[in-house]
Amino acid sequence: MSVRTPDPDWNPGDEPVVRPPANPGWLSDLELAEVRGRLPLLYVEAVPVRVDGLGQVTEVGVLLRANAVGEMTRTLVSGRVMYGETIRDALFRHLEKDLGPMAFPLLPASPVPFTVAEYFPLPGITPFTDERQHAVSLAFVVPVTGTCEPRQDALEVTWMTPAEAVGETVTSEMEGGRGLLVKQGLASVGALR
Repeated sequence: MSVRTPDPDWNPGDEPVVRPPANPGWLSDLELAEVRGRLPLLYVEAVPVRVDGLGQVTEVGVLLRANAVGEMTRTLVSGRVMYGETIRDALFRHLEKDLGPMAFPLLPASPVPFTVAEYFPLPGITPFTDERQHAVSLAFVVPVTGTCEPRQDALEVTWMTPAEAVGETVTSEMEGGRGLLVKQGLASVGALR
């Protein structure tokens, strides 16, 4: 049953035939490039942390990666939300993808992000940039309890104190303005003094 409000000159034969894609969650490289040029994409990002028995953040995990031009940069767990995927499932999938299956993330009971970051291809619109696309990212602080073995394109996970994670050396190495995201995330859980 269609719930759209029809145009005055609409007739049912005008509706496009919608066929389910062969692989509904993934886009080919060509399709992704086309979509990135037309629409903002939804992402999830996670600031992985270790907490003590009182739930206070003791360490922050930052990924080390090589970017497209071979420079070493620091970043966070992040990735796209697939069609039909819940925010919780996307967050868990990307935590496992970047930190390994033994990271054992403790997802929040309510998937409410600490902030929504909007990435633009041109710098200066927001503090966040991504030269590939316009993206909207839901950002979470997620405690992990297990062993983190980076996978995919992450070379290592570096654990540091909250003060080190927001220090100028580390934030200057973070790509796309993610140093600010780390500061916002740690501030949201009271880890910055």
